[in-house]
Amino acid sequence: MAATRWPLRGVMGLAALLAVQGALAPAAHARHHRHRHEAREESAQIGGEGKEKAQPIASPVPESCDNSKFLTDLKAEESAQTPHPDRVEHVCGRVITVSAAKRTRSGLHGYFYVDVGQGVSIRIVSDLDRMTAPTWPWVAKGDQTDVLGRYYYDNPQSQGIDWTHHGTGKSWPVEGYVVVNGTRYQ
Repeated sequence: MAATRWPLRGVMGLAALLAVQGALAPAAHARHHRHRHEAREESAQIGGEGKEKAQPIASPVPESCDNSKFLTDLKAEESAQTPHPDRVEHVCGRVITVSAAKRTRSGLHGYFYVDVGQGVSIRIVSDLDRMTAPTWPWVAKGDQTDVLGRYYYDNPQSQGIDWTHHGTGKSWPVEGYVVVNGTRYQ
């Protein structure tokens, strides 16, 4: 009996340690890994061709936060059987987690999660090389945010809002931004 308790305690202890260090995120937070947009853009930069993806949905840029639109779009993405088009989203809410900056092949990125209501949080990806902002992190748990960017959905574990900076590109025509407690970063 003691032999079965020890491994269980060890696993539970490791899980608790990782949770404290922020390595484990609750399922509602598991919204992003390296997504295929990054892979396709990186492959285009080195002369290759990426997988075909549905074209972005042409829609007006929302002038104010609309979490209900985002939640409706999220539900549509999760039930769709076809390629998922990118969408312009304008969400707002309280920051629930901030991750350390991470350098990928496409540059330095900062990540945080915003509670958009109904038990849903979404990962916000900020391209720190392109944004005019102080050194990361310039957002903290509990801050109130307003975010405009591109919502990508690759699968339930790989989704988020990126293009939160002032630039545009061939694949995305809308300039995004992040407002933290009234201060705008682009």
